[in-house]
Amino acid sequence: MTLRASILGLAGLTVLTASLGLPPALAQGLRAPAGSAAPRQPAIATTLPPAGGSGAGAALAPRAADYIVAVVNSEPITNNEVRQRAARLLQQLAGQETPPREALAREALERLILERVQVQLAQEGGIKVDDWAIDQAEQSVARQNEVSVAEMYRRLHSDGVSRERFREELRTQLLALRVRERDVESRVRVSDLDIDRFLREQQQGAGAGQLELNLGHIFIRVAEDATPVQAAEREKRAQQVLAQLQDGGDFAQLAREFSDAPEGERGGEFGLRPVDRYPDLFVSSTRGAPVGGLVGPVRSPAGYHILKVVERTRAGAIAPTAIENHARHILLRVQPGTSERQAAEQLEELRARVAKGQADFAQLAREHSQDGSAKDGGDLGWALPGRYVPEFEQALDALAPGEISHAVVSRFGVHLIQLLERREVKLSQRQQRDMVRDVVREKKLDEAFADWLRDARARAYVEYREPPQL
Repeated sequence: MTLRASILGLAGLTVLTASLGLPPALAQGLRAPAGSAAPRQPAIATTLPPAGGSGAGAALAPRAADYIVAVVNSEPITNNEVRQRAARLLQQLAGQETPPREALAREALERLILERVQVQLAQEGGIKVDDWAIDQAEQSVARQNEVSVAEMYRRLHSDGVSRERFREELRTQLLALRVRERDVESRVRVSDLDIDRFLREQQQGAGAGQLELNLGHIFIRVAEDATPVQAAEREKRAQQVLAQLQDGGDFAQLAREFSDAPEGERGGEFGLRPVDRYPDLFVSSTRGAPVGGLVGPVRSPAGYHILKVVERTRAGAIAPTAIENHARHILLRVQPGTSERQAAEQLEELRARVAKGQADFAQLAREHSQDGSAKDGGDLGWALPGRYVPEFEQALDALAPGEISHAVVSRFGVHLIQLLERREVKLSQRQQRDMVRDVVREKKLDEAFADWLRDARARAYVEYREPPQL
C-alpha cells in the first residue's frame, strides 16, 4: 500500500480534556484516500507552570496519609493522584473562576478513571510506546512552551512534578491516543451526502458553525484577602500595562513580563477555540471589539484581565485560498524486533549524508523508504493544510523550502521529511469540497470518540471507595 493510499486524509484539531490528565493535548493535521477513514492522532501539547511556580501544587500538597479512592478493573487510584490532577486543572483555570473543591475533585477523579480505561485497553491490545517516542514528546512540549528541556523540568520540579512522573504522563497520553486511533478512527466515513448537507446548512445560515476566538490575555491577579489599597495597586498595574499596549507595546512581550496566567509564558494567546470554552466574561467583553482590538482591564473575582482579539472566525468556514506544501519523505516502518529509536538513528544517518552532499534525498528514498512513494523518490506531491497526521504536519510546517526535518515518529513508522516548495493557491470547487469533507469528518470523529469513550467507561469495572479529599 502506498503512502498516499494509507495516510493521505484529514487531520483535525481535537482537545482530549475528557480523557487526558495533562493540560489539553491537541491534534493538528499523513493523509488517507478520499472517502476513507481519516487518521487523526493528536500531537502532545501541554502548558508548563509559569517561571517560579504557579502555586497550585503547593495549594494541594499531598496529605501525609494516602488512601484508595477508586478501583478501575482492579487498578487503584489514590487520593494523592486525584490531588495532583486537581492541581494541574487549577493551573489551566488560572485567571478564571475556580469550581468548588468537591466538583474539582470529582472532575479530577473522573479524568483519571477515563485515562486508566484507555491505557488498560492499549495494554490489552499489545500497544506499546518506547522511550524514543517519549523523548520526542518531551522535546515537543518544550518547543511549544519556547523553553529548553532543562528549563521545562526546572519549572515542573518547582511545581512538584518530577521528570519521571512527567514522562510517565506523556507515555500515558500516547497510549491513550494510540488506542483511540485503533478503535475509533477506522469506523468513521464521510459520504457525499454528508458534504452536501453541510453545504446546504451553511447556505441556509444554520450551519455557519460556532463562533471561534483566539484571545490574547494578560492577567493581573488580586488575592482573595487583598485590602482595598492592594486591589487598587493591582488595578493601577493593569492600567499601566494597557497604556503600554495602546502606545504600541508588544502584547506577547508584555504578557511574558506581567501576566500571572500560565499562557503568559507563551505570549498570552489562548489559541483559536470555540467561544463556549472561554469564560462568559471574556466573550461578552470582546463581543464588539474588532480583530486586533484591546479590551480592559476587565474585573473578575480573581483579578484584572486585559484582552486582545487576535482572530475571530466561524467553525467550518472554508477560506477561498490556502497554503499548499510540496514535500517528500523517507519512511521506515517499525518491524518486530526493532524499535522506533533504531529507525530514527538510521534516518539521522541518512540526513547527515544529504547535509554533507554525500547523497541525494530522492535516491535514498528509492533505496530505503518502505512505502509506495519510494519509486518516486519519496515525492508526496502537493498537499493542502490538514492532510497529514499531526506529527508529520507539525514537522512540515516548521520547515523552510529545502530544509530536512529530523526523524519524526507517527503511527506509520518513522519519517525523514523534506519540504520542497510552498505556495498559496485559490481553492477549486473540488478542493473546497475536500476541505468540507475534513471539517465534517472531524465533527464525526469527535462524536464517535465521545460514544466510544462512554461505552468503554460503561464496560469497565469501577468501584468507588472513599471520597477524594483536596
